[in-house]
Amino acid sequence: MPRIENEKFYKASLEKHGFTCRALHWNSERNQEIRFKILLSLLKEDITACRIVDVGCGFGDMYGYMKQKPLRYTGIDVMDEMVKEAKNRTGCEILKLDACTDELPHADYYLCSGAMNILQKFETYQFIRNCYGASEKGFLFNILEGEDESLVYNYFKEKEIRELARQLGAKIEIRKGYLQKDMSVGMYK
Repeated sequence: MPRIENEKFYKASLEKHGFTCRALHWNSERNQEIRFKILLSLLKEDITACRIVDVGCGFGDMYGYMKQKPLRYTGIDVMDEMVKEAKNRTGCEILKLDACTDELPHADYYLCSGAMNILQKFETYQFIRNCYGASEKGFLFNILEGEDESLVYNYFKEKEIRELARQLGAKIEIRKGYLQKDMSVGMYK
């Protein structure tokens, strides 16, 4: 179970901010795009040749940000409002699934930007395991870095992420320093 109820958290934010990046709890469109840029820089091949699943896709903003489009893009989100909006914005397949508990479709790469930030630690580990398992080549994600003292947000230390990658037998690449308390991770097969 999330630290706070996911649906209430985002519905309240949607009512306040509408279908904007602020409703997804990004500080700004600029910060959202910085995270997308770093995340996509971890992709080890030409995106146009890849099958991509954007898990926790929100409104499909990452798809809109991509300058080149993947061979096949699928978005996944747990909220009906997000699924509907992402379908409208992207014209792509958007599925209503829970990455912690549902069977996930296979793809070359799974991407996730921000969707794990309000989960409990054990849920985050399950989310990562499931997405990595459903990927043919790897799972790329960003996550908050630091001491886990927040009542709302989920923070990890680099050593925790490295240990999980070791357990999964994944090669790992971590990028930091682009935004405060943020790290982007590539776990590769």
